[in-house]
Amino acid sequence: MPALQTQSQVTTLKEYEALPEDVRAEVFDGQIHYMASPSQEHQTISMELSTLLNVYLKSKKGPCRVFHAPFDVKLKDTPLTIVQPDLMIVCEKDKLDGKRCNGAPDFIIEIVSPGNPSDDYIRKLYYYKMAGVREYWIVDPRRKIVTVNYFQGNLLNIQYFFESTIKVNIYDDLYIDFSDIADLLNA
Repeated sequence: MPALQTQSQVTTLKEYEALPEDVRAEVFDGQIHYMASPSQEHQTISMELSTLLNVYLKSKKGPCRVFHAPFDVKLKDTPLTIVQPDLMIVCEKDKLDGKRCNGAPDFIIEIVSPGNPSDDYIRKLYYYKMAGVREYWIVDPRRKIVTVNYFQGNLLNIQYFFESTIKVNIYDDLYIDFSDIADLLNA
């Protein structure tokens, strides 16, 4: 299956929820987009970042929680827009209903798949910004670049190489050293 496929009919929440569990899909403005399974490299990056974020959040003992795909985020009811970010932090417990996050997470990380880079760089950037996501990172393993989009205050859009230590802007004291992740990918 190609990395991304579309169908033309408008999908409802009921139809989306009726998809088989093993089908990976997102919905943008009522249009369903099927996704390919993530690669080993993608999974390695996701696991490392998830662990780092989870350890940090647990140490803070606050309300924020980290989630990883597949976990639905309903950004809009009409037309239906549901995404499955690779990683996200949700700080408002009332957005969680046991099945999904309803509304914008505070922080999202997408790991670029080779088959559909424009999905993360263009489509999701637009939807996440419009929905009220505070910070959105695009991790590109092929280019070895992390693009940080911080949507609060002075808009930031900065690119870092994998060898960089990058600040998570929604926190005062959270930094991620991507050289450790790059070492894992090169091992």
